[in-house]
Amino acid sequence: MSLAPRVVLVHRTTEYEELVARHGTHGQAAFFLSSRGRDIREIAERHQRAGQALTEVASAVPMTWRQARVERADLDRFLFAPEDVVVVVGQDGLVANVAKYLAGQPVLGIDTDPGRNPGVLVRHRPADTGPLLAATQSGGGRCDELTMVEAVADDTQRLVALNEIYLGAVGHQTARYRLGLEDDGGVVEAQASSGVLIGTGTGATGWIRSVWQERGGRLRLPAPTEARLLWYVREAWPSPATGTSLVAGGLAAATRLRLTVESERLVAFGDGMETDAVQLTWGQTIRVGVCRERLRLVD
Repeated sequence: MSLAPRVVLVHRTTEYEELVARHGTHGQAAFFLSSRGRDIREIAERHQRAGQALTEVASAVPMTWRQARVERADLDRFLFAPEDVVVVVGQDGLVANVAKYLAGQPVLGIDTDPGRNPGVLVRHRPADTGPLLAATQSGGGRCDELTMVEAVADDTQRLVALNEIYLGAVGHQTARYRLGLEDDGGVVEAQASSGVLIGTGTGATGWIRSVWQERGGRLRLPAPTEARLLWYVREAWPSPATGTSLVAGGLAAATRLRLTVESERLVAFGDGMETDAVQLTWGQTIRVGVCRERLRLVD
């Protein structure tokens, strides 16, 4: 007998909950915000909308299905199963946060605050949950297969991200390393910079786009489903020992960007989650490129 599908509801602590936890009570949090020219009512209303959306989504899950809930901070300790349907209730960034922990499970993004979120990844409303869940089981639903980026170190540490991977020093200070493309005839350059950013087409709406705009937009941005990445070196420093000739480019599916550490400690983290980082030290090598797995986002 096969198991009933399990819906995993992914959410995150709201700004209101964080404020009350920090200051003890609603009144103290309100006083803190008012002293800085802000009104707690707007934050409390967003908190209420998020709670209502989570309740509505949970109530739309069929009675015969199993349910589980996981908060963003606990994602790295949660075990997803192959039969899961993942429902992300929140902001676009929350979909990116959960993507690295999945292996082909369909993901349904529910927008808790339409008009405030871009809605690139949280494309649906709470009322859409029931029909969309049914479609995932009947085979009638359509999924976009979004490209992800992966980094693999020479000690087998592996990191996957939906938007981008950052390679650099802790605190974004000067990082020293040797950089090259594995299909570029072995050309390698010693560099000192504030890090390297490698992004996908989905990430082209975020951090990688800001660097792309700063550099004049000369490279073509990849589409979210395209097996192609962009990479940029941030603030490369020219000196007698370090160069600035390899500072940007594209990565096709079979191409890897290779970085060898020449600092005491560098890190690699994805989608802004610095607490879940790959740790690197002197002489280690890490390779970054298109990930074989893709995020199956229900459309």
